[in-house]
Amino acid sequence: MNLNCLLHFAAMVVAFAIVIILCLAFIHGCHCEGLFNMAAALHTAKDAASGIVGPGVKAFSVLEHGAKPDGKTDSSISFRRTFEAACNFHGNAMMVIPGGVFLIGPVLFSGPCFNPSLLIIQVNGTVKAQPNMGYYGGGGEDDIDWITFQAIDGLILTGHGTFHGQGSKVWRFNGCSRKSNCARLPATLKFIKVTHAIIRGIKSIDPKGFHIMISMSRNFRFFKVDLRAPGNSPNTDGIHMSKSDLVKISKTIIATGDDCVSMIHGSTNISINKVICGPGHGFSIGSLGHYDDEADVSGIIVKNCSLRETKNGVRIKTYKTNSPSKAWGIIFQDLIMTRVRNPIIIDQEYGNKKHSRSSKVRISDVHYINIRGTSTSKVAVDLLCSASNPCRGIHIDNVNLQYAGPQNDNLPFSSSCRNAKVAYRGFQSPPPCR
Repeated sequence: MNLNCLLHFAAMVVAFAIVIILCLAFIHGCHCEGLFNMAAALHTAKDAASGIVGPGVKAFSVLEHGAKPDGKTDSSISFRRTFEAACNFHGNAMMVIPGGVFLIGPVLFSGPCFNPSLLIIQVNGTVKAQPNMGYYGGGGEDDIDWITFQAIDGLILTGHGTFHGQGSKVWRFNGCSRKSNCARLPATLKFIKVTHAIIRGIKSIDPKGFHIMISMSRNFRFFKVDLRAPGNSPNTDGIHMSKSDLVKISKTIIATGDDCVSMIHGSTNISINKVICGPGHGFSIGSLGHYDDEADVSGIIVKNCSLRETKNGVRIKTYKTNSPSKAWGIIFQDLIMTRVRNPIIIDQEYGNKKHSRSSKVRISDVHYINIRGTSTSKVAVDLLCSASNPCRGIHIDNVNLQYAGPQNDNLPFSSSCRNAKVAYRGFQSPPPCR
């Protein structure tokens, strides 16, 4: 056999192997990176919100599995059975939650699923959480979140519906204002080990804990989501993520009692664009350094966002612990702040400021670009970095903040920098650190 024949045979073997891999991917519902089209998925999510899915999609309604839209009858089992039927269907499927009010306790929607394309969940009704904490484990270490999506590759959650956490009935049980290692209350939506997901158009009101949690997940898109809770509701973060990659949040409204978006260890390649935040605690990276062997945080972009009457604007916070990690490659750009208390802040003494040791988290390559608005604090730029690991590569370009707080003292409008190497460019108000 000559060389040309060998090369031709090898090419045929490779081509055959590729065909087999693609067929297996199709059979097992694998939405591999190369096969996932985000633009097409967003279009599908928009149409599916109104029930436009085409003749090839089988609908599985919670009503067909016994759910009662009366707001009184517990429909948890019906919801779980509907999901299982849609997930196990060897064809394109959509789980339907129609108009009406449905009461459910904690439910787990677990894959893997067998659909050849993304599983659609259409929510146009109101889903209310059981208010009794007894359903969720009572607030211990093994507490349960409300609605959990787990091990799903390819998901669209869309519609004009609402998830109501009935959090006002249990917020008094939140002890996080008194101790840092508190047990959190149940999140409304939790995504764990979920890849290739679109969350579009839904609304979350008054969660017991976080509105949305993401962990160990990849390739998420949040679009036109509306998250709301009172400004004094405890620990009601809007979107809280960890150990997740490629998350994009855009054209979303978050008005809540804690961070609008919080990104802790292992959050990478996160884009936050055209988000309205407030009330709340702003956009936070951290807390970092809370656990041993934390993964780094990198590739964070917060751009074209507005913050109104929030406690913080953009914040990086780390504990004073021996847990080493890095936060780098961070951009805060084109932000408008209205009456924000702490517009730009790095706090590497978060938690116990009296502790003698300094934070081991290394912060570098952070850019603040074109930030304008008003501050209710006289110190609008406050960079408190670690004494043993100073912040490096901090760039502040064109910041125009004006004081809009009470005129009750003669202190100047200023910046504060400790253990931080800062490079300035363009207009600066407050004045740069000296």
